[in-house]
Amino acid sequence: MIEALRRWAATHTERSRYSPVGIAFHWIMAFLVMAQLAIGWYASILPSGGGKLLTYQLHSAVGLPILLLAIARLFWRLIIPGPVNDADRGGWQTQAAYLTHYLFYLCFFGLPLTGWVMWSALGEPAPLRLAGFIPWPALPLHGLGPEMQYRLLAVAEEGHHILVLLLALLIPLHVGAALKHHFWDRHDVLRGMLPEVPDWEDSRKETQHSPRESGLPQQ
Repeated sequence: MIEALRRWAATHTERSRYSPVGIAFHWIMAFLVMAQLAIGWYASILPSGGGKLLTYQLHSAVGLPILLLAIARLFWRLIIPGPVNDADRGGWQTQAAYLTHYLFYLCFFGLPLTGWVMWSALGEPAPLRLAGFIPWPALPLHGLGPEMQYRLLAVAEEGHHILVLLLALLIPLHVGAALKHHFWDRHDVLRGMLPEVPDWEDSRKETQHSPRESGLPQQ
C-alpha cells in the first residue's frame, strides 16, 4: 500500500508539486495555527471568569487536532518524499528553510503538549474535548503532589509562551520567504504548494486577431 501511495504521490512530486494530501495538511494546519494564535491572544486579555474558561476550552479544542495533524503530517513526510524544487538548490537559503521547518514541527508538537500539561496540572478546570466533541483524557499528574504539579505548570507555561513567540516569528519569515521565491526569484516553490487548477485557457481556441483593413485607397 505504501508503494502504491508513493507511486501516486510521484505523479505530483515529479512535477515539482506537493501531493494533494501534503497540500491539505499544509493549508488546514496553517488555518488552525492562525486561529489558535488569535484565540490564545483573546483569551489572555479576558478577565477571569466563565468567558475566559470557555475561550480556553475552545483554544484546547483547536490545539488537540493540531497535535494529531502534526503526527499524521510527520508520518506522511517520512513515507512520502516531498518534491525537489527550486528551494533545494543548496546554500544558506536552503539550510534556513530546513531549519524553519524543523522549528515549525517543534511548535506543532510543543505547543499542544505544553498546553495539555498546563490543563492537566490545573486539576482539570473543565473536561478536555478534541475538536470540542470527543472526550480527551487529562495527563495523570494528580499523584505527583501539589508542589510538583505547580512546578510542571510553571515550566509548561514558560515553554508555551516561548513557543508562541517562536511561532509568531516563524510565520512572517515563512510567508515572506515564499513570496520572495515566487515574485522575486520566480521559483516554483509557492506554486507547488497551491491546489492544482487545470489551465482552462488551454481548452479554449485562441482567438486570432486580424487588423481591420483600412478603407483608404492604397497610395
